[in-house]
Amino acid sequence: MKPPKRLLPLIEDGLIDEVISPLMSGKEASVWVVRCGNDIRCAKVYKDAAKRSFKQAATYQEGRKVRNSRRARAMEKGSKYGRRQQESTWQNAEVDALYRLADIGVRVPEPFGCVDGVLLMELVTDDDGEVASRLNDVILTHEQALEDHALVMHYVKLMLCAGLVHGDLSEFNVLVDAYGPVIIDLPQAVDAAANNNAERMLARDVANMTRYYAQFAPELAETRYAPEIWSLYKSGDLHPELELTGEFDLDEANADVEGVLDEIHAILMEEEERQVRQEEEDESDD
Repeated sequence: MKPPKRLLPLIEDGLIDEVISPLMSGKEASVWVVRCGNDIRCAKVYKDAAKRSFKQAATYQEGRKVRNSRRARAMEKGSKYGRRQQESTWQNAEVDALYRLADIGVRVPEPFGCVDGVLLMELVTDDDGEVASRLNDVILTHEQALEDHALVMHYVKLMLCAGLVHGDLSEFNVLVDAYGPVIIDLPQAVDAAANNNAERMLARDVANMTRYYAQFAPELAETRYAPEIWSLYKSGDLHPELELTGEFDLDEANADVEGVLDEIHAILMEEEERQVRQEEEDESDD
């Protein structure tokens, strides 16, 4: 097939030998199945900022550090050079997150580098060698839902131990292979210590995943992993080996009512976006 324009430089440089087929197109990137030597991988082509539909990008970028002072100033001024650097920072954030999370035991696709706005990474497949399904396309048993939910909560904990919050975790950003869930799509991952929205984003990530798994295991709706994980993080007691319980006593007398209402609103908005996204996916599959 005719390769897309954005992949031509990688083909010319010998990083990609063949473009096999398109895999998917999302709000921030299109993904292609490619052959690199004897390996079948995927190439994630990031969309330009003007074409990306990812909302509130500035919220996710808060707290991201740029070591080069010239680049930082250009990004603040919004110059053409600064916008290019902003794009590079956005794209490299996913590469950095993938390496960091793989090192601590979170299942993510193995990255092979990001060149000219194209991320080469592992193609996650099932036992038959077919592309692994996204979680939203998978029907789970009660036991599977409990097991996979616990594993995803473990991954959320590990991510926070590494100082990261996914920020856009949902059934659309998780693949499922024979070994369980694989976390994908991390360009918006936030620095938990530097981003004022980190706690809210973690709560939303947990709420999204719990809502989905609770379809198959209703008792999960009663769990309280988000406040448990964040409380342990704030107190400095969160560590990779710590076993979560999903239980947390909320002090109603000191409850942040405004914060709770904001979070409820955010979750409702996320659900609306999820439904729209599902409709778009259904239309594209027809």
